Amino acid sequence: MSNIKLIIEERAANIGKFMVGRLLPFRQKRMVGPFIYIDHMGPVKLNERQNFDVLPHPHIGLSTLTFLFEGSIMHRDTLGNEIEIKPGAVNWMTAGKGIVHSERTPEYLRDSPLYMHGLQIWVALPKYLEQMDPQFSHIEEKDIPSWEEGDLQFKLVAGEAFGKKSPVPVFSKLFMLEIKSKTKQVVNIGNELYGEAGLYILNGAIESEGNIYEPKQLLVAKDSSLCEFTIQENSTIYIFGGEPFPEERFIDWNFVSSDKELIGQAKQKWKDQAFDKIKGDETEYIPYPTFNRK
Repeated sequence: MSNIKLIIEERAANIGKFMVGRLLPFRQKRMVGPFIYIDHMGPVKLNERQNFDVLPHPHIGLSTLTFLFEGSIMHRDTLGNEIEIKPGAVNWMTAGKGIVHSERTPEYLRDSPLYMHGLQIWVALPKYLEQMDPQFSHIEEKDIPSWEEGDLQFKLVAGEAFGKKSPVPVFSKLFMLEIKSKTKQVVNIGNELYGEAGLYILNGAIESEGNIYEPKQLLVAKDSSLCEFTIQENSTIYIFGGEPFPEERFIDWNFVSSDKELIGQAKQKWKDQAFDKIKGDETEYIPYPTFNRK
């Protein structure tokens, strides 16, 4: 990107028994468009005695986007959904006024070695939808728009860009693009994007204004309409962002809202275990943490 404003390095964070690389929120940049939280999970190899088990926990005021590169996760929630997330598919869960979900290694893989690698993303909801009824969608990889331009491979994971629209049912104007290249070449996005934009390097590297940027870096642009850079061979990057909201968003643990009172109510409700339970996953849960580290 020819107009890089900020470079955010992945920071190690513990989500229970699993370490991740946290990209957002960041003290100098809390959000990029409506994207408020991004964790890079792995890559990590779990042996036959280890499992990826994120116990039942609640959310309000956001949509979660789970996108795997390797591995498998069984998603369960209080709407009754139970579905296996596989690489390339998009799991899109909208919490609205409140939902509880768990993410675990599927039963048939629990005694086998397993690689885990992917992105866990939160997208804040517009203020008028923060108290909407919860919803859930699962979109298979084959239904995600993908196309090629020369040696570049594009995939529109979510939102709208390049005259295309992903089937992921988003609630604000946003985009999340995957770009892969096997060769070194110039990428000129031109005026195809809007609002704010961030570029995350999964593997490989990009070059901009004589500087080389490598994996585990999130580059935030000054102006998304001036997005031009050189992508190195065998690289995969993600560009995401969109129109920012006029109101500030607050985060407390797994709760997001423009209203601190709603967060306080959700926090007490979880402490009282008054949220709905997940059928088949009722006995365990993640307690509200003593110290909020987000």
